[in-house]
Amino acid sequence: MAPPVEPLKVGRSPSPFPRPSRANEDGVLAVGARPEPHLLLAAYRRGIFPWPHEGMPLPWFSPDPRFAVRPERVHVGRSLAKTLRSGRFEVRADTAFEAVVAACARIPRPDQLGTWITPEMFVGYRELHRQGFAHSIETWRHGRLVGGLYGVSLGRVFFGESMFALEPEASKVAFATLAANLVHWRFQLIDCQAQTDHLARFGATNWTRNRFLVVLRNALALPDRRGKWVLEMGPAEAGGR
Repeated sequence: MAPPVEPLKVGRSPSPFPRPSRANEDGVLAVGARPEPHLLLAAYRRGIFPWPHEGMPLPWFSPDPRFAVRPERVHVGRSLAKTLRSGRFEVRADTAFEAVVAACARIPRPDQLGTWITPEMFVGYRELHRQGFAHSIETWRHGRLVGGLYGVSLGRVFFGESMFALEPEASKVAFATLAANLVHWRFQLIDCQAQTDHLARFGATNWTRNRFLVVLRNALALPDRRGKWVLEMGPAEAGGR
């Protein structure tokens, strides 16, 4: 049985988090502190992520199982491949990061009463973007932002955080295009955190925590792809894989 969750003690240690194996049955490892950029990076490097819940100090999660997929195993269905090749959407990276995060925060979620992207979270990820660790993948149509996603990149891992769509398939186009670029850049892992039907259709599956941490450790040993991203594979290439 996992021990009770304890308040996170942030001091001089570069990583104040307990071992992921100490998470409780809900995957909560610790609670408290603010999502400061250095703390977010320390968490991701240990396979931990924040997920605010209303009415309680900030929880930090390391769930078992963990939803993840290797970029080369991302599945693009026939209908989506056709959309990707159609030229209907343009996909860019890191040209509207704050707008993507704001849109993700506004989109209603069927299983949530509110957004987990609090003002503090917004500020933390905005600073990570400024530092070159957080990135947005944006879907545009006729000059209008209609979908996208954002996340954090360390080593050869992309930690997905949230996505949104204002038009059908807009977020799917962003994810498929991201995956094509991650394959091109030899990334080893996309962390999807928790299971969703949306990402399951792309081939994401539940991994044991131990398996996830082993792959994570190997991928983090590779150089960061830090700074503003410029996509080398567009939607058409993503649809033709």
